[in-house]
Amino acid sequence: MPQTTNLRLLLSSANHRYRHPLSAAAASFHLPQNLSFSASFPFSLKTHLRNRKSPPLFHTFSSYSKKQHSSKNENRNSGPFSRNKTSLRESVKKMDSGSEKGGVLAMEEREGSAGFNKKRAEGRDESDRPKKLQLKVRTLNPANTIAYVQILGTGMDTQDTSPAVLLFFDKQRFIFNAGEGLQRFCTEHKIKLSKIDHIFLSRVCSETAGGLPGLLLTLAGMGDEGMSVNMWGPSDLKYLLDAMKSFIPNAAMVHTRSFGPSPGSPSMVLQSLDNPFVLIDDEVVRISAVLLRPDKEEVSQGKNSHKPSSPEPTLNATKPGDLSVIYICELPEIKGKFDPKKAAALGLRPGPKYRELQLGNPVKSDSQDIMVRPSDVMGPSVPGPIVLLVDCPTLLHFRDLLTIQCLAPYYVDTANEVNEGSKIVNCVIHLTPLSITRTDDYRMWMLKFGAAEHIMAGHQMKNIQVPILKASARLAARLNYLSPQFFPSPGFWTLPNMGLPSEAQASHEGLLLENQQISAENLLKFHLRPYANLGLDRSSIPNLSSHSEIIQELLTEIPEARDASENAARLLSDCASMTEEPWLLEDAVPSCLEDITREDMEIVLLGTGSSQPSKYRNVSSIFINLFSKGSILLDCGEGSLGQLKRRFGVQGADEAIRGLKCIWISHIHADHHTGLARILALRRDLVKGSPHEPTLVVGPRQLKRFLDAYQRLEDLDMQFLDCNHTTEAALEAFDLKEGNPMNHTSMNVESSLFARGSPMRSYLTKPPSPAAQILKSLKKVLGEAGLEALVSFPVIHCLQAYGVVLQAASRINSVGKTIPGWKVVYSGDTRPCTELVRAAHGATVLIHEATFEDAMMDEAVARNHSTTMEAVEMGDSAGAYRIILTHFSQRYPKIPVFDETHMHKTCIAFDMMSVNLADVHALPRVLPYLKVLFKDEMIVDESEDV
Repeated sequence: MPQTTNLRLLLSSANHRYRHPLSAAAASFHLPQNLSFSASFPFSLKTHLRNRKSPPLFHTFSSYSKKQHSSKNENRNSGPFSRNKTSLRESVKKMDSGSEKGGVLAMEEREGSAGFNKKRAEGRDESDRPKKLQLKVRTLNPANTIAYVQILGTGMDTQDTSPAVLLFFDKQRFIFNAGEGLQRFCTEHKIKLSKIDHIFLSRVCSETAGGLPGLLLTLAGMGDEGMSVNMWGPSDLKYLLDAMKSFIPNAAMVHTRSFGPSPGSPSMVLQSLDNPFVLIDDEVVRISAVLLRPDKEEVSQGKNSHKPSSPEPTLNATKPGDLSVIYICELPEIKGKFDPKKAAALGLRPGPKYRELQLGNPVKSDSQDIMVRPSDVMGPSVPGPIVLLVDCPTLLHFRDLLTIQCLAPYYVDTANEVNEGSKIVNCVIHLTPLSITRTDDYRMWMLKFGAAEHIMAGHQMKNIQVPILKASARLAARLNYLSPQFFPSPGFWTLPNMGLPSEAQASHEGLLLENQQISAENLLKFHLRPYANLGLDRSSIPNLSSHSEIIQELLTEIPEARDASENAARLLSDCASMTEEPWLLEDAVPSCLEDITREDMEIVLLGTGSSQPSKYRNVSSIFINLFSKGSILLDCGEGSLGQLKRRFGVQGADEAIRGLKCIWISHIHADHHTGLARILALRRDLVKGSPHEPTLVVGPRQLKRFLDAYQRLEDLDMQFLDCNHTTEAALEAFDLKEGNPMNHTSMNVESSLFARGSPMRSYLTKPPSPAAQILKSLKKVLGEAGLEALVSFPVIHCLQAYGVVLQAASRINSVGKTIPGWKVVYSGDTRPCTELVRAAHGATVLIHEATFEDAMMDEAVARNHSTTMEAVEMGDSAGAYRIILTHFSQRYPKIPVFDETHMHKTCIAFDMMSVNLADVHALPRVLPYLKVLFKDEMIVDESEDV
C-alpha cells in the first residue's frame, strides 16, 4: 500500500478536496487561505457531519495475512477495509450487547470488531523474536590517514547525562559512554551509530548508560540481519545486563565484556588493581582500562604514628555502581621515513630488503659484509598519540587515583622532562564533575601530564551550550512565536533562565577555567592523525543562534507568520469568554471547566514520537503538572529528564522531580520506560536527607523485573504497583475489603476486552496484601494531589499493555456549587478497542496515540497501533471533549499526515507543547494557524514513492 505522500497536507490547502467517504458535503468542503478567518467549521456543516454515520473503521480482520500486509499497491477501496459498513459507534454497541464471550476471541467473532494482530497482542508475534546478531568483521587500516577524538555533547545543556566521546578511525569507531539522548544527538549531526564497533562505559549507572538500551534495540533492528556491538565496562556491568534482559532480547547483548573482580567479593578488597586491563590491542589502537574504587579507609596511619601497622590495609568492599574507569587509548608509533640514499650507501639495492627494513627487520648488505639495521636507514620514529579519559566521580575515588602506580609511565616530572620509559600523553578528557576538578589537589594531579591538553567535559558552566539539540529547539522557537500560550518553552535559553549562574557570577566564584584547560564544546575534535594536524580542531562546532535570529529567519522565510501569530493571539483572547463562536455553543464547554484557573492542571507533552528518538520528536512522555499539588508522569521514554529541564529549566525541573507523586508506565516497550531510572535516581538524590516517601511507580509486571534487577546496581528509592492492581475490578475489590464506598470511573470490567477466560486477562479481583499496602499509599498520594482516582485499563497492543484514567476530585466554587472534576485519559499504545471507549467516556481530554496515517492501515494493524482517523473516531465515540494526538511514527519528522476535516475538536501534539486546562477549549482552533510553519511540508513529490 503506498504511503500516498500527497496526503501530507498538514491542514488541507485551499485546492485540496477531502476524499474520505464521510459525506458529500465534507468531500467538497475546504478552508480559505486567509488566516484571519474563524478557525472552526461552519455550524451548519458541522451539524450535518455529526448527523452522518461515521466512516467504516471497524472490520473483521481474523484473516489478516502477510500477503495482504505486503501488497503495497493494493487499492484501498477494494480491499478488506471497505467491506464493513458498520460505524464505530454501532460496533461498540454490538460489543456491549449481551454476548458472554470476551477477550480476543469475542472480538474476532463479532463483525463489528477492530482488526488487530492477535499474536502480537499475546506476545507471540514472530516479528518480535530476537535475531541471531553477529558482529561484522571490519578490515582494519593500520595507516589510518584520519583519527581523532570528539566530544558528543549529550547532556551538556541540561546536565542530566554524562557526555559521550567518539574515538574515530578510518575503519573503526569507539564510543565512550552512552547517556540518554545520544541517538537523537547523533541523528541530528549525521554521526552514524551503525558504524560503531565498541561501546565503553566509564561507570555503570543511569547517567552514563541511560541511552544504551535504546541504542542496542536500534542496532538490532537495522536491516534484515540486525547489528551488534562489543560492550565493555567494569564488572558491575552484569547488573545492568541482567536488568535489560527483561525487555531486550539476549541476542542484542551477546557481545558484552566486563573486567575486574566482582563487586563486594573478597578479591575486590584484597587484590591489587595496579595493572591495567588490556581490552583491545591491534595494529590500530591499544585500549587499556584502569579501575578506580572509592577509598573508604577512614583512618590512615601517619608517618609518626606509634600504633602498630597492619600488614595489609583493609578497605570496605566496593558496592555495585561504585567502580569507575580510566581508559587509556594509545596509537602505534609513527615510524621514521625510509632514506634510500643511506640504504644505497650501505650497499643495498632496491628490492624486497627495503620493505623488510621498513617493517623493522635487519637485512644483510648486498655488496658489503655487514648487517643493516632499520635505524641505519630510517628517520627517527614519532611516538603514537595517547589519549586518557578520566572519570573520577567522588573525592573517595580521587584518593584511590593518587595511589595508582600503573599511571606513573604517563607522568612527567615537575620540569616537564620526560623520564626514560615514560609515555607522552597528548590529551586528557576529564568526565570528572566540577566539584572534584576545582580542587587544588586535582589540579596538581593534572600537572603531572606536562604539556598535555586537558578537555574539561564534566558538568561545568562554560561547557553548557544552549541548546544542544538545535533542530528541535529551532522548531520550538518558531512554535513559541506563533502561540506562546501553548508553547511557552522558547526553544533557546539563557543561562539564568536555566537556573544556572551567569558568567560574571562564575568568575567571581573562581569557576572559570585556566588557559591550560579547554572547555569542552559540542563536536570539539582533537586530531590524532595525520600527525601534522595533531591538536584541537573547532571547525565542526556548530554556531549558536539566538532566539531573535531564529524568529527573524522565520519572518524572512515565511512573512505571513507575523499575521498568523497576531491572529492566533487575538483568537485566544476572544476565546477567553467562550461565548461568541456558534461552534462553541454546539460543542458545549463541560461543567468541570467552570471557574477553572491556570493553577489547576497543565499537560506537558515531553515526547510525541514513537519507536526511537528523532531529530524533532523525543519518545513518549507526558507530564501532568498539578502545580502546588505535585505532578504525575505518564510514560517515561529515554530523554524525559532532559526534556523536563528544557521545559522548566535546570532548577525548575529539579522542583518538578521533587514533587512527583507517581509515575505510570503503559507497557514494557523501551520507548515508553527507559528514561525511568534516570528520573528515579535524580529524585533519590534530591530528597536525600529529608523526610519523604518513596516514588510510586505503577506499571506492567515485567517492569518490576527490570526495576528489581536494576536496583542491585543503584538504589532508586521507589515502590512498585502492578497495573493489574489499579484496574476497575481490583480497586472495587480493595474498596469493598477496606469498607470504602466505590467511586471510580465505571468501565464495566466484566465485559472487558480481556474478560474472564481470555489468555490476556489483565485484572485481579483481589490484590495481595503487599499490593494493598501500596494501594493505600497510592490513594493517599492521589488525595494530596487533588485526584479522586487513577484507573488502569487493558488495551490491544502487546502483552500487558494499558491505558489510564486520571479523575480529579470535585470541588466547591465560591458560591457553594459543586463542580465535577476534570478527567484525562491516556491510551498508551493500542488498536481501537471498546475498553478505551468506555474508559474515555465523557473525558475532558483524551490523549490518544496516532502512529500511522490513514493510508497505512495494514501497518497499523500489524503493529497494533492506531491511525489518525481511528484515534479521532475513538474520541468521538467516547464523547471526549478534546482529543490530543501523539506517538507519531518517526517517518513523519515534523508533522504527521492528517486531514483537517477530522480536527474539529482535535489537536496534533508537538514536543514541549503545554496545554493548560484553562485553554483546552481553544486547543483545536489554534492548529490551523500553525500550518503556516509547515507550508513546505504540505506537498511532497510523489516520485520518492517510485
